[in-house]
Amino acid sequence: MNDKVRKSSRHSKIVGDFGESLVLYWLSKHGFECAKVDHTGIDLIANNRFTHEVMGISVKSRTRLEGTETDTVNIPADDFKKIDDACRAFMCKPYIAVVVDAKDTIRVFIVSKEHLLALYPEFPQKANCYWKMSPTDLEKYDKDEDVKAFELKTKDGHWWVGGPGL
Repeated sequence: MNDKVRKSSRHSKIVGDFGESLVLYWLSKHGFECAKVDHTGIDLIANNRFTHEVMGISVKSRTRLEGTETDTVNIPADDFKKIDDACRAFMCKPYIAVVVDAKDTIRVFIVSKEHLLALYPEFPQKANCYWKMSPTDLEKYDKDEDVKAFELKTKDGHWWVGGPGL
């Protein structure tokens, strides 16, 4: 771990809320009717204006410190049952959104559960599904029309420097 960066004690909760809000904002900005939901298995429900399907979206958000930018995002196997149960209850198609804040780029990927499992067919034999973040994988996602993605570039302006943990 990079000793020069210290996250707050509530960072996991904050990054989760941020990821959900960012995906919700982006969908809304592009004309999707959508809402944040407080339900086990899914975080967002969106009416896809392009496909006319209702999407139940589970958002997985992570912050990656310098040197860990290519670490995978682990999605526990039991999350898939929770996503399926919630989507059945709300009559929607299961989707996963992966939000990764790494260095100077925040990347967001939205993919159907069905396509995620096609990308990683080895998953059922493993305890987790691993969304890979290597440069090769990022290039693969970029060429895959079924992986919807966007990224934001970040830049610190006038910010605190030199203090403990900074």
